[in-house]
Amino acid sequence: MRKADAKVHTTLAFTCPRPFGWRMKPLTSAQTTMRLLANGRRELTIVHDLIRGVTPAMLHWWFCHIDDVMVYAGQTYPRYLVWHPTDHIYYRDLTRATDGSGHVGTTRQIVEAFQGNPRYLINIVDRVSHLGDDGILLTTEAAGIALPGIGNLLLPLPAGISTLEHRFLPQPNGTRYESRLLLGAPGKVGALALNPCLRHFVMNDSHARAWLQHNVEEVGNFEYFLPALWAQAAG
Repeated sequence: MRKADAKVHTTLAFTCPRPFGWRMKPLTSAQTTMRLLANGRRELTIVHDLIRGVTPAMLHWWFCHIDDVMVYAGQTYPRYLVWHPTDHIYYRDLTRATDGSGHVGTTRQIVEAFQGNPRYLINIVDRVSHLGDDGILLTTEAAGIALPGIGNLLLPLPAGISTLEHRFLPQPNGTRYESRLLLGAPGKVGALALNPCLRHFVMNDSHARAWLQHNVEEVGNFEYFLPALWAQAAG
């Protein structure tokens, strides 16, 4: 493992929406759930509409190589900004595998605002706990809070407080993509103290619904650019 750009960014500026003219998939195209588990943890799940023309191998490659640029619609963009043309703001691999990719064990900073709304700003550092043709598991190690005069300061989170798993299931015409976000701590401490705070201050119901919509959109967007980018990378 080696450092790529270990300095995290605290001053966040919204980017201009990219005018790609995509018709992003609506929330109703997927099967979604939003519920509280017995110990008060928040669970969000999505069974996405079929991602047509996209294979699990393409998705595996993408999550290893997000931190780069690509040409789309005649202009060069960071790949992360192409992935969602309105919500994505910033992405950086903070560490990389020895082959230069963002594979298992690496960390990445992700900044986005669901629906382009500052109320739904997310600034996190995730560790890649698993990545393969079968899916990816991300564990959040730090999350940002806004401090006047300082910016958005990243603070460490207890292990396992927030995880996001995506499963890639091959289908004849593409991939079935299933997502599960779990926020909160198990046990009595989580149920009585931490989890209610997380549900109120980190991800309330409105924020959770915005996350569901955002994730449905960004996963559906793979159809617009990933097959061509994969073919270009393969030579």
